[in-house]
Amino acid sequence: MSAAADCAFCKIVEDPTRADVVFADDASIAFLDHRPLFVGHVLLAPKAHHETLPDLPVDLLQPLFANAQLLCRAVEESLGADGTFIAINNKVSQSVPHLHVHVIPRRFKDGLKGFFWPRQRYLDRETREATARSIGEAFRRLRGSGQESLRQ
Repeated sequence: MSAAADCAFCKIVEDPTRADVVFADDASIAFLDHRPLFVGHVLLAPKAHHETLPDLPVDLLQPLFANAQLLCRAVEESLGADGTFIAINNKVSQSVPHLHVHVIPRRFKDGLKGFFWPRQRYLDRETREATARSIGEAFRRLRGSGQESLRQ
């Protein structure tokens, strides 16, 4: 698996204790954003270093986006969110040059408008860790129940 020595996300792949990991499998890793838009803002990244979506090999598209789809459900279920916002930056506004999918919990009238997004902080470490555990448990439960697809 390729890694970039100076990449923050590759360092998390190598040492998951550097982040609040929600889940990891052979293809990807999901962890809480350290500067979330809302509590439960998760980043999903391929374990191999690829800077942008166009750089991602075709054989990694399905596992990455299957996990993104399931992660949306897990975030909604575990946090009681009304929905999710999904985003990928390619180069512009990409704070870490390693492909990652933002999965952000949304609620009606949550104040998120347009593309000006003030960042939130977790109340404390315990809240952050409990949020990661809750989303991870929902993800594993959904994966185990065969609900990988949103089409039922």
